[in-house]
Amino acid sequence: MIRLIIVDDHAIVRHGLKQILALAPDISVAGEAGGGDELQAVLARTACDLVLLDMNMPGLAGVELIEWMHAEHPDLPILILSMHVEGPIASRALKAGASGYLTKDSEPEILVGAIRKVAGGGKFIDAALVEKLVFDRAPEGCVPHEALSERERQVFLMLASGRTISEIAGDLFLSIKTVSTHKFRLMRKMNLQTSTDLVRYAIRHRLIDG
Repeated sequence: MIRLIIVDDHAIVRHGLKQILALAPDISVAGEAGGGDELQAVLARTACDLVLLDMNMPGLAGVELIEWMHAEHPDLPILILSMHVEGPIASRALKAGASGYLTKDSEPEILVGAIRKVAGGGKFIDAALVEKLVFDRAPEGCVPHEALSERERQVFLMLASGRTISEIAGDLFLSIKTVSTHKFRLMRKMNLQTSTDLVRYAIRHRLIDG
């Protein structure tokens, strides 16, 4: 049995999804949440095998929520169910840690199949997005910091300005472990070795005052 949590800020959408999934004998809705903040509490008390996640919600949401989940629950698959069909949005979600992405106009059987595949450790991309993801690539000459997610860029700039990991965690209401994970990822993406390299990079690209 695949136990999942539905996360969407529209109650009518959650209700409709539960009706669709009730027809699948191997899928059980273990919980639901109306946003990222509520999801944190639900995850603390609910065992599940997959999170079915909307991208646009009030509060903690989108890439930031995916990154938080990937850092705090690295073994929990995330399947995005979104109204957006844009390649860059799907790409950012997948890079942040989502295992699959499909749109809300997908047929019910496609949704069920995607849940089964992602819960089983696979990846799923909506057919309407495959071409966009292949051809929507970063332009030539793209500098490393432009490849960072929104949260990684935020942490990068705070580190470059001299903030400690503990201070950043407090300012962004994140755990120290989560901030450390963001730092590790952004350092790897930008091919930086030390905090001094990070500051020099920020100054060289005029991202902070030297």
